[in-house]
Amino acid sequence: MDVSPRLIVGLGNPGTEYAGTRHNVGFDVLEALAARVRTATEWQNKYGGVFCSTRFAGQPLRLLKPMTFMNSSGNAVEKLVRALDLATDEVLVVHDCMDLPLGRIRLRQKGSSGGQRGVESIIERLGTDQFPRLRVGIGRPDRAVIDYVLSGWDTDELPLVQEVIGVSVDALLLAIRRGVPVAMNAFNAWSPVSESDTSGENT
Repeated sequence: MDVSPRLIVGLGNPGTEYAGTRHNVGFDVLEALAARVRTATEWQNKYGGVFCSTRFAGQPLRLLKPMTFMNSSGNAVEKLVRALDLATDEVLVVHDCMDLPLGRIRLRQKGSSGGQRGVESIIERLGTDQFPRLRVGIGRPDRAVIDYVLSGWDTDELPLVQEVIGVSVDALLLAIRRGVPVAMNAFNAWSPVSESDTSGENT
């Protein structure tokens, strides 16, 4: 049986000035997940991040938002992994991905950072890339990358962003219940309702 995630990490930057930016979509997905599973504890400042715990599908589940800024996310993740004595394949990281357009998500079981600095930091601190992640597409910029990822969503993007966040939570819950490969098969080909309506196809 495939290992199910025991710790879900959402990546982003702390501070109100970064709330709602493209780079913080990992935080947004994690907060939506916490609301869906009705976490048993309040968010606590712990392990270099904000942390809460609950149970889902009969097993303990922990959620973490590192508060170390994106490029040092691995510091908080390493502390919590060591404290809970988790295997790295029990850690699932949610992060933004410029290689995917807005409206696409991809689960993968392991692999390189793809240039995402938070994931790079986690790989460095854990000493391995053998942990699953959920990549949430934000698209390629038509301007400087740093300005793009730290900008807020355009008004006309917001309905799609909310749809993607909801589907990302669905994918995470399936991964927890039945393992990452099952969730990959179910969600990696997902396309938005609006796109399906336009094409006349059901996907």
